[in-house]
Amino acid sequence: MIDILYFAWVRERIGLPRERVDTEATTVAGLVDELRAREDRYALAFADISALRVAVDQELADFDAPLVGVREVAFFPPMTGG
Repeated sequence: MIDILYFAWVRERIGLPRERVDTEATTVAGLVDELRAREDRYALAFADISALRVAVDQELADFDAPLVGVREVAFFPPMTGG
């Protein structure tokens, strides 16, 4: 089981701040593919992953990051200063 956290517009599109999922995915990209296939709201939220950042166990990561032993994945838009 992996805890998934959604922030900002990702959370708004999916309608949840977090959820726990059972996944067969071996990478973050595989997890995104599984989530996209669930429902339209996930497909919409993950339509353009170039507009997203990901953290794995609270460390910034790439979408090809492995999920072995991971407890938490967070998705959020790029942060801007100001």
